[in-house]
Amino acid sequence: MARPGQRKPAVGDRLSDCISIGVLTRTFSPELIDRVIDESGKREQRVRLLPARVTVYFVLALCLFAHESYVEVITLLVKGLTWARRWSGQWSEPSDTALVNARRRLGPEPFEALFREVVKPIAIKKTKGAWYRDRRLVAIDGTILDIPDTLDNEARFGRPSSSGEDKAAFPQARVVGLVECGTHALFDAVISGCSDSETKLTPALFDSLEPEMLCLADRGFWSYELWKQASASGADLLWRTKSNIVFPVVAQLDDGSYLSEISASRDCKKTEKITVRVIEYRLDGRSDETYRIVTTILDPTVAPAIELAGLYAERWEIESAFGELKTYQRGKGVVLRSKSPDGVLQEIWGHLLVHYALRLVMRDAAHEADLDPDRMSFLNALRIVRRQVTEPVAFSPRKSQ
Repeated sequence: MARPGQRKPAVGDRLSDCISIGVLTRTFSPELIDRVIDESGKREQRVRLLPARVTVYFVLALCLFAHESYVEVITLLVKGLTWARRWSGQWSEPSDTALVNARRRLGPEPFEALFREVVKPIAIKKTKGAWYRDRRLVAIDGTILDIPDTLDNEARFGRPSSSGEDKAAFPQARVVGLVECGTHALFDAVISGCSDSETKLTPALFDSLEPEMLCLADRGFWSYELWKQASASGADLLWRTKSNIVFPVVAQLDDGSYLSEISASRDCKKTEKITVRVIEYRLDGRSDETYRIVTTILDPTVAPAIELAGLYAERWEIESAFGELKTYQRGKGVVLRSKSPDGVLQEIWGHLLVHYALRLVMRDAAHEADLDPDRMSFLNALRIVRRQVTEPVAFSPRKSQ
């Protein structure tokens, strides 16, 4: 039922058929969104002023305009339609309460389903900086996000200790992800509470590893079990290890690396061993620290030690990807806006979807300019996409467009 002062649009000229988010709609089409809504069981049972598809686009817009209020964001979405004179006089902005309730009805499930359906590595062979020889470079790492200080959020996600018995100012959610190093596309992720360690959450990502990938990881991820599970995917690995681990030298190789064997710590008789290749090096002029990286690529003619040592620095690209999402897209020091656990999950999936769509646009721009996507400005891309939301040409009057 419409609230006083509001009018329902005529059948066949629905808001959900008209509204979109500029270039983001190319990535998340109305037809696709309708399908994941239906498959998630979140289709509205009666005609609403804020149907499910509009609410999906609204949540994505919230993640695009993280500093703006609910009413301001929905107004931005409809502004282009008003310019086009399609909705002038037919629609008035809903209240904050109506928008919160629309988000609550939808829940996080369609957003995770949309992520699983759409998101994948986006580099092609001509994408500069995305490959080591014939292997796609990917990396694993995690980050945390501050969320609103509510009892429900703290119970679901936890609140870390800041020092001694003191608690941090906000509860936190942990995100562990897989990023394509050359494009910064976060193509898989798992979301949990801050008390769950990155190493506990990481195995959920291994199904997204594929042969002809080279996966990089920092020393915090090193363990026999994680190595065994990740290498079973068929992807090659290049992981740094902790300095106190001793690797027996089984065979010295011509490029200065050596073959070794690893086994589970509980396997006292070493009945199950995995052969690995170890590379040790220092950074001249920077420190006396010895770096030790381990790889599944055993043949030094396929991947010389000096090349792999230089390549390991690509692992930091995932830090840059998380930085883009947290510093520019969400905003530096900004706490997520959702006061319920389902809202937090919905919002985080929304941010991951928006970041992916932005990086897809940037990849296409890099191809046109014959540049490495790393050379493109994420902030400039974000500004351009934000401007397109309110341009009349960004709004489609038909579902099929």
